Amino acid sequence: MTGIGVEAGAQAARSRALAVLRVRSRALAVAVLPAGAAVILLTGASTGHLVGRGWDAARWAVGVLAVLVLLAAAGVGLVVARARPATSPTVPIPEESAPDLYRMVRDLADRLEVPAPSAIALTPDCDSWLEDRAHSAHGPPPRPAPGRPPGPSHPRTPTPPVLVIGSPFLWWMRVGELRAVLAPVIAGTGPSAHPDIAAARRFVRGLDAAVAVASAPGRCPPVRGLCAAVGWVARLLLRGCREHATQMERGVAAAAAERAQAVDYGLRIVAQEQVGLAYAGWDRLLTRVALPAWRMGRWPSRLDAGVVAALTELSRRDRLAEGFTSRLGERPACDLLEEPGAVDEAASLLAARLFHGGPAKPCTDWAPVDWQAYPEEVVDRTWRVDAARLHRVLDALGVRPSRHPGTPDPGGPTLARVLDHLATGDTAPAGPAHPHEALRQAPAHPTPRAADGDGYSPQGPPPSDDVTRAGGVDGRDMDADGEAEAEPGTDRSVALAARLTAELAREEAHAHRARKGASTAHQGPDSVAWAPGDYGLPPFPLQTHRTARELLADHVTAMVCCAAVDTAGAVPALDWLDGPSLLLGGERAADLAPKVLTLIEDGDPGPLRDWLTAFGIRPEKPVRLV
Repeated sequence: MTGIGVEAGAQAARSRALAVLRVRSRALAVAVLPAGAAVILLTGASTGHLVGRGWDAARWAVGVLAVLVLLAAAGVGLVVARARPATSPTVPIPEESAPDLYRMVRDLADRLEVPAPSAIALTPDCDSWLEDRAHSAHGPPPRPAPGRPPGPSHPRTPTPPVLVIGSPFLWWMRVGELRAVLAPVIAGTGPSAHPDIAAARRFVRGLDAAVAVASAPGRCPPVRGLCAAVGWVARLLLRGCREHATQMERGVAAAAAERAQAVDYGLRIVAQEQVGLAYAGWDRLLTRVALPAWRMGRWPSRLDAGVVAALTELSRRDRLAEGFTSRLGERPACDLLEEPGAVDEAASLLAARLFHGGPAKPCTDWAPVDWQAYPEEVVDRTWRVDAARLHRVLDALGVRPSRHPGTPDPGGPTLARVLDHLATGDTAPAGPAHPHEALRQAPAHPTPRAADGDGYSPQGPPPSDDVTRAGGVDGRDMDADGEAEAEPGTDRSVALAARLTAELAREEAHAHRARKGASTAHQGPDSVAWAPGDYGLPPFPLQTHRTARELLADHVTAMVCCAAVDTAGAVPALDWLDGPSLLLGGERAADLAPKVLTLIEDGDPGPLRDWLTAFGIRPEKPVRLV
């Protein structure tokens, strides 16, 4: 390693840390300034120099001001010192559950000549970092492992931070790749051990926590006014030290990166490619596979193992990724854990709570699902729920059941009813004259708004009259200038899509209120952080935006899949890259989407009917709904 580069980065970080501490010293000086003036005035009176009615009035005024300022400063300092700094929700990994992982981290720290992290935790994200949890509110520091000396006891020696590792890295990366990726992160414990840098970080985190405490809702007006004053002071100090704190962290990162240059540098270049690949696979797995399950009240219990399956499938399809499968013969990093299955399940539950919300423990309406049961419990159920919603909307619009001569149950839910309604050549249904009149006549059911106190809306803004969740008017999207942009489609498809949007928004509003009620029941008025025991809403909602036309296409596709399963022997399946899929004769039905869009946009059911006939799917037969 180049000692000059390491020393330069560390020196820059220390100088910026001293600048942050000078901001704290100036604030303290301003707080004691009136007290100093009061001492001077009192000393002058005792020595007979500052006497007279004017000096007496000044002594009283400055003395009262000094007392008030000192009380205010003590209150702000108490809040800053006792406020609980925010921590990332993680899955703790005790040393007895991963001795090989701890041994690898300590060996790496010894090679880098830096203190080893105090503990290890996992996060359901493709990132790794050091997190200081030495605050008293976070509990006592972890006990050293048997046979290891206790940590430093000097009061100015900070406790080493916790190493947070992205759980997808452990399953996709090999042991050598993980060590190379973690080297720059662990090297950051060296500059963090400097007392000035540690003190500056504690001060900044305390100010940030004080702002969060002052912004917490649910307090009476007098307390709210005091909290507003504390928050104003904390924000003022944060603005004063923001630039110095930013440059301090950059200096720490530069020193850590320079120190890690000599440790597995060549392997780190290769490992960085795996970081990008793991991120892409993790994002696709969450949005295409996990999100449909979460919406059904199920959470996949092996998400990290699913990343390996998804990226392996990607390497099979993409010739550019062929070289990645050759790595699978090496030892995976998850072998460093004693019970990787239990850790994967805990990380999967945390991911579900972070990105979707829900209870902290499994229950009847929030149960785990393994990948073997995913097609039956998630894919098939999702299709039938969407098909049931589609027929409820058709009933509300007054669409008559299909009168096909071969229909065994004329009033049952059939695919033919959907095809006949969306076909432009058919007679208009016995319903409202205007295609959006049914939506205007529907009772108002507002969706969650940011004014509810959390700023989270499951699917977007609330529908009102002709304004749908898609953000448009009369089934049209809004462009960047705020003007309505017409979506392709017939009048019937636009009206049906608008009504489906409103129906889905009402269902999600009901679920939102239920989750919020559970959150209020389990969270006190003074809670300002999302804790692992809360039943609250997700801090990072993972909701993909779908336009009204896309929503209608999804529901029609679900109805087609239900008909294929019930009448042609098709089976639901899971595609690791695209999520729910339909298997017809053992082959994935990949050409269904264009035919559904032709029906919706042009009102032409011909291509879809030909496709149904080719696979022996009978649209006139009723399907099973939930």
